[in-house]
Amino acid sequence: MKMPRALLLGLALAASSAAFAQYSWIDKDGRKVFSDRPPPAEVPQKNVLSQPRGGASVVRAAPAVAPEAPASPPVAAASAPAGVDKALEEKKKQAEAAEAAQKKADEQRLAAARADNCKRAMNAKATLDSGMRVARLNDKGEREVLDDTARAAEQQRVQKIIASDCK
Repeated sequence: MKMPRALLLGLALAASSAAFAQYSWIDKDGRKVFSDRPPPAEVPQKNVLSQPRGGASVVRAAPAVAPEAPASPPVAAASAPAGVDKALEEKKKQAEAAEAAQKKADEQRLAAARADNCKRAMNAKATLDSGMRVARLNDKGEREVLDDTARAAEQQRVQKIIASDCK
């Protein structure tokens, strides 16, 4: 019975030693990185903090790059974003056109409202200047005739509306 326990203990220790087979290094941002794979080629050897036993003799080679390989992907990459940019620019132009149309419609509505206010103010001024009696409804809904001070105040109010809307 001692033999199976010893064998089981030996297997447990062997399995746990694989867990210690980790690399640790400091990346370009100064952070510690832990991995079961070796660090990338751009990490200098001085930044490698630990590696598994026997890992010191592992030579990391820089990936071989053919001179034509870098020239091809940028051309393809440049054409792909250009398509995205065209669609984005088209949407941007449509949004700007819609915004301009909305702004123009708002300006037209505002101009129509000002013209209507101007017309009403001119009619009110003509009525006040005519000298006939003018009556209006107060807050309670009762009819009241304007006296001279109320008529003067109303004429000033109408004159301000004319000055602002009848340009």
